[in-house]
Amino acid sequence: MKREPVHKPGLLRNLPDPWPADLRPQILEAIRTSGRKVVVLDDDPTGTQTVHGIPVLTQWSPETLKAELANRFQAFFILTNSRSFPLDVARRMNREIGRNLVRAAHEEGCQFVVVSRSDSTLRGHFPGEVEALADGLAMHFDAWIISPFFLEGGRLTVGDVHYLEEGELLIPVGDTEFARDPVFGYTESNLCFWVEEKTHGRIPHHQVISISLEDERKGGPTGITERLMTCTDGQVCIVNAVTYRDLEVFVKGLLDAEAHGKRFLYRSAASFVQVRAGITPRPLLSPSELNMPEAGGGLIIVGSHVPRTTGQLHALLAQPKIAQVEVHVEALIDKHRSQEEVERVVQFVDAALKGAKDVVLYTSRKVLNGKGEQHSLSIGKRISEGLIAILRSTSTRPRYVITKGGITSSDIATKGLGVKRAMVLGQILPGVPVWRLGAESRYPGIPYIVFPGNVGTVGALADIVTFLKPT
Repeated sequence: MKREPVHKPGLLRNLPDPWPADLRPQILEAIRTSGRKVVVLDDDPTGTQTVHGIPVLTQWSPETLKAELANRFQAFFILTNSRSFPLDVARRMNREIGRNLVRAAHEEGCQFVVVSRSDSTLRGHFPGEVEALADGLAMHFDAWIISPFFLEGGRLTVGDVHYLEEGELLIPVGDTEFARDPVFGYTESNLCFWVEEKTHGRIPHHQVISISLEDERKGGPTGITERLMTCTDGQVCIVNAVTYRDLEVFVKGLLDAEAHGKRFLYRSAASFVQVRAGITPRPLLSPSELNMPEAGGGLIIVGSHVPRTTGQLHALLAQPKIAQVEVHVEALIDKHRSQEEVERVVQFVDAALKGAKDVVLYTSRKVLNGKGEQHSLSIGKRISEGLIAILRSTSTRPRYVITKGGITSSDIATKGLGVKRAMVLGQILPGVPVWRLGAESRYPGIPYIVFPGNVGTVGALADIVTFLKPT
């Protein structure tokens, strides 16, 4: 259902005052008492955009998971990149990870909770991969918690309607370009009706439980616990939030309900992960914290095609002393022309990096949609394979790597750079995480900046490149 944009200050002015108490210390204590690790399955690498000081895995064998469960970290991410795969593959992957987690936790003698982290603009394999994850975990869940609130990206949920912030306007997310995604499109902005739409009516909107801002701001954690204690048999529960304090109230009530025996499976955007894992916010990273070489050029790879990314790319290309090369997508996906295109781009990138220039390689902006979901995904896969081939063939180590777009970032990390485990250092801009790559990767220790396609101002990408220039 189409909805009109809303004036943000006017909407927020009419809400109850936020809960007055700082609940982070109580949340941390409740997490310590529970002893449960938080395991985050990330359907693309951008979910680390609110956390720091925890690992990201790109493998999930029982042995790998057992070793990570034994570590001191209160949470860790498993990068599945499932959003780039067809539903049947995503389901198989989630089911396998669920089973491996259960086995690893049993052998290690520990407990865990699972977050299925997905897009704050509601793109992803819902409910399919969550159903498969629940099946693999073989646990009884009283409810699925859905929390797409993502403050850093301007994604707010008010009155059950999920919004995207544009200046002083809140745009119902069903009326944005993200809802027209050729694979994960939808029409509803009201999350209750969105659940009904995505489940094809199997879960009617009136059966979805809503935790409202009034519940959080007037009833507090105790009221949330009382609501959640009534959940049974895998009901779906959506969470409204416009501030981190709203989320803190909900999470404290959630933890208390879990302490009373309730069990929940979470489907959320990145902000929920920070609060549920008890990770204290930290300031944005400075260049000195990245430990980069004093000289050399950075490598920026832009694959995302959303309008926001294209605007950011144009702003970067307008900067002086930026070496730039366009990757012609139609050549890249043509088996007779792809190798020649890869070699052309590799020569340019190597020459620029050897000359200590920052170089941006970007896919041509014409979007090639396939005939249906499967064909669109296959085209994306072939483009990604071409970018990976380019990176693997370059011979010059950059000072840093920036990748723009979730699927691009995942494939470059795992297939192009051979990352098996990385550490999240923090964020260089709100919602833009930085990883330190592991010793097994092609460029050990290098800063890897994961820039989501749908985050940041027009000048944000150019700002990062300027920020990282040698002094």
